[in-house]
Amino acid sequence: MACTDSCAGEIPVERPTLTKSAQVRASALAWVFIAGGLATRWTGAPRGFEVAAFAAAILAGSYYFARDAVEELWDEREVGIELLMTVAIAAAAALGNWREGALVAGLYSITEALEGFTIQRTRYAIRGLMDLIPPKARVLRNGQEVEIDVEAVHVGDRLIVRPGETVPADGVIREGASALNEAAVTGESLPVERQVGDTVFAGTLNGNGALAVEATRAFKDNTVSRIIDLVERAQEQKGRSQLLVERFGRFYSPAVLVGAALVAFVPLLLDFDALTWMTRGATLVVAAAPCALAVATPVTLVAAIGSAAKRGVLIKGGNVVEQLGRTSAVAIDKTGTLTEGMPRVVAIYPLRRASDDVLELAASAERYSEHPLGQAIVTAARDGKLSLVGATGFKALTAAGVEAMVQGRTIAVLKPSAARDRGVAFDDEAESWRTAAQNRGESVVAVLEDGVLVGLIAIADTIRKEAAALVASLKRAGVRHVVMLTGDNAGTANAIAAQVGIEEYYAGLLPEDKVRKVEELVAKYGKVAMVGDG
Repeated sequence: MACTDSCAGEIPVERPTLTKSAQVRASALAWVFIAGGLATRWTGAPRGFEVAAFAAAILAGSYYFARDAVEELWDEREVGIELLMTVAIAAAAALGNWREGALVAGLYSITEALEGFTIQRTRYAIRGLMDLIPPKARVLRNGQEVEIDVEAVHVGDRLIVRPGETVPADGVIREGASALNEAAVTGESLPVERQVGDTVFAGTLNGNGALAVEATRAFKDNTVSRIIDLVERAQEQKGRSQLLVERFGRFYSPAVLVGAALVAFVPLLLDFDALTWMTRGATLVVAAAPCALAVATPVTLVAAIGSAAKRGVLIKGGNVVEQLGRTSAVAIDKTGTLTEGMPRVVAIYPLRRASDDVLELAASAERYSEHPLGQAIVTAARDGKLSLVGATGFKALTAAGVEAMVQGRTIAVLKPSAARDRGVAFDDEAESWRTAAQNRGESVVAVLEDGVLVGLIAIADTIRKEAAALVASLKRAGVRHVVMLTGDNAGTANAIAAQVGIEEYYAGLLPEDKVRKVEELVAKYGKVAMVGDG
């Protein structure tokens, strides 16, 4: 199929909808005229009204693919199915078969419109990836901070990333330390502590520490740009049957048109009846037009992709649709697919305070924190209808936690290592609880009241309630291998996999690593389906 306006390379500014698609509207208008033409026949209206309605349907339905057929012939010197369909519709009209021509135009316009709309929806999804990158970057030039367009960042530039800002380019931290939210890029659900020498990715959100980052990749080569390229290439993949139809059309269409021309005009050289043979040539084009073949394949693929999309499944190309029935392995992204995709308080270990008191103190101190772990604690306190006491002197402690005054007491919510740095000792039971929680893939924070440990809180990305049933149903359906892919750490991955019944998993993967891993699974197991946004 030729690419029409709706599958142009630019990314739509607004979310595409069926009502906004010019091709969809044209196809709908064609069917309105077709209905009108059929109605005139049933009501006994004059023949002229019927012809006019079907002619209008032909114009509306064939406008886009006829235009593309002419452009393809003129610019690329290629004769495709679009041109053959256009000639067939014109020939049907010339033979007086207006109704048949209108129906062919209406049917074919649906396939073009739906395919174009699907491609636009996929391209629009890429806009969310583009929005991960800030338009400007703060760069040190001659000792001065200069704000430049992010596209102008070069390898070796020293970038300044303030708390709460998005990292504009892939790089290595040269100064500072902070917790970065990498969920948008790696899928890691909880913030990751980064310090001097660690790698950071474009599109990740800086926490509460200022960073000086040396750019290691230019804009066009950064992580988000590579993700966009992966999505673009994935959506261009077509099914084997669709590719077969297109290859068939490149040879079949010129052959039919040449044959029709020979039938119509060669007898004229032998002084045969011109009208008879030209009618036979036109009839040959109409009869040979592969309407069913051209319509059935793309419509089937679009219907399958659309049906899956309604159920929250993104199928990246027609080739995947054709292989689903033969799938022997399913790779599942963890964050947001098997899990909820957001941290929640999952357990509290009280020491010198009751559980609710520990949570209330921690939430009061974290009330003004922007850290995802702090927000999870505040959310848990509010869900439990606990009162948040007004806090003063709030301080975000870089790569450590927070501290605030709550009712005249100093409340600190810290990483266990930061608590130890303050001389806080964990007894055997508390240390055992912390170790078990972290082995389950949970993040643990220590709650201190005036320097004394009063409790521990465990926070984790919770598993979706239907995840285990999903994995079990895949196995019952004949999928022999269910594999989990995640950007999260190995401990979290192991805990999640065990809880949902997955034996094989791979952790610490970037998006391109997941693509490579899927390719390895294909070589190992054959047909592989990937589920999720990873």
